[in-house]
Amino acid sequence: MNLPSPTTLEVTDLHVRFGGIDALRGVSLRAEPGQIVAVLGRNGAGKSTLLRTVSGLVRPWRGSIRWGGRAIDALPAGSITKLGIVHVPEGRRILAELTVRENLVLGGFGRRRDREARIERALEMFPVLRERLASSGGTLSGGQQQMLAISRGLVAGPELLMIDELSLGLAPIVVEELAQRLERLREDGIGVLLVEQEYPLALRLADYVYVLQKGRVAFEGAPEAARDVLMSSYLGRGRRPVDPARR
Repeated sequence: MNLPSPTTLEVTDLHVRFGGIDALRGVSLRAEPGQIVAVLGRNGAGKSTLLRTVSGLVRPWRGSIRWGGRAIDALPAGSITKLGIVHVPEGRRILAELTVRENLVLGGFGRRRDREARIERALEMFPVLRERLASSGGTLSGGQQQMLAISRGLVAGPELLMIDELSLGLAPIVVEELAQRLERLREDGIGVLLVEQEYPLALRLADYVYVLQKGRVAFEGAPEAARDVLMSSYLGRGRRPVDPARR
C-alpha cells in the first residue's frame, strides 16, 4: 500500500452547506508535495469555498480532509496553518496600516523559530519588497501587495501554499513574475493549490487540474486534457463527462 507523504493533502467526498444551499457537493481532490494543482471553474463554482474549508475557516457538512493521513477537518484554522497548510486569500488581505516588515513578521506568528530566515527567503524571492520594508502596505501597488501576501504566507513556513486568484487585477508582466515564483516553489518541493480565473495561465503552470462546476468536480486530469471542458464551463459549449483517470 502506498502511504501518503507527510505533506499530501487528501480531500474526500467533501460537502459544504450555507443555509441549506450546497456550495460543495462531494468534492474529492489530492495535492502532492512539489506539484502545482490548479482548481478552475466559473465564479460561484465553489473554488474559494474549497480553499476556505481546507484551511479551517469553513466547516464541512460531510466528507474528510486529511494531511499526511491525519484528519484535520475538525481543527481550527491556526492549527492547520501550523501543520504547514497556508492560505493566501483572494483580494490579498494584507494589513494596509502596517509596514511591509510588520506584515511579514505577522506571517510568522506562532512559528517564531527561524522566522527571520524565512523572512529573508521571502525577500530574496521578491526583492522589490526589501526596498519597501518601512513602507505601509497600503502604499504598495497591486502587484507588490500580492507579492507581500504570498511572502507573508511563505514566512508561515508552508508545505502547501493555497493561493486564491493569483492574477486578479494585475498587469500581465506582474502575473508572469508571480508565475515564475510559483515554479520556483515547486522546484523547492513546496506544493501549491492554485485557484485561478485565468485558465490559460493555470494550465501552463499546473501539473494536475480540477474543474469545478456548481460545487462538483466536472473534470480532473492533465492540463492538456482540460481545455475542452474549460471551454464548455466558461462558454457553455456542450458538456463533457468527468475524466475517470486518476493519479
